Amino acid sequence: MTLDSNTASAGAGLGPEERLAALGLMLPPPPAPVANFVAWRRCGPLLYLSGQGPLEADGHLHVGRVGEEVGIEAAYAHARLTGLNLLAVTKAALGDLKRVRGVVKLLAFVNAAPGFAHHPQVINGCSDLFVQVFGDEVGRGARSAIGAGSLPGHQTVEVEAILEVD
Repeated sequence: MTLDSNTASAGAGLGPEERLAALGLMLPPPPAPVANFVAWRRCGPLLYLSGQGPLEADGHLHVGRVGEEVGIEAAYAHARLTGLNLLAVTKAALGDLKRVRGVVKLLAFVNAAPGFAHHPQVINGCSDLFVQVFGDEVGRGARSAIGAGSLPGHQTVEVEAILEVD
């Protein structure tokens, strides 16, 4: 069975990691913090995930200013990769993605050129992935998509998340 971006409910009987496999995706190793902070912190039923960027498993970081050096489609893919990194941190924190009960909020930043106005379309890369992996009910949460003049390492996007977990 394969899942595409137009069929969020196609894998209704599958768990999150089975849905990832059906999408042809594997979780990378969780990225390590690059400064004096932790990748996640649990507070009661909430799991707070520190901001992640579009870091490939081989260490390659996607960089550039969206709307100048990077197009919307490439930035969408970078946001999707960032979502995959957030899922890797989630699995490291919880041991199993099935423990996610809901996406509470995504806070997302786009390294945007002046005048760029398509931040939501870029960050849909992460949001769409979460819906594909967790389904509509669990995977869809509140969200902010913000343009930034720069991001760490000149990365194209950064996303942090708050998840409800058991």
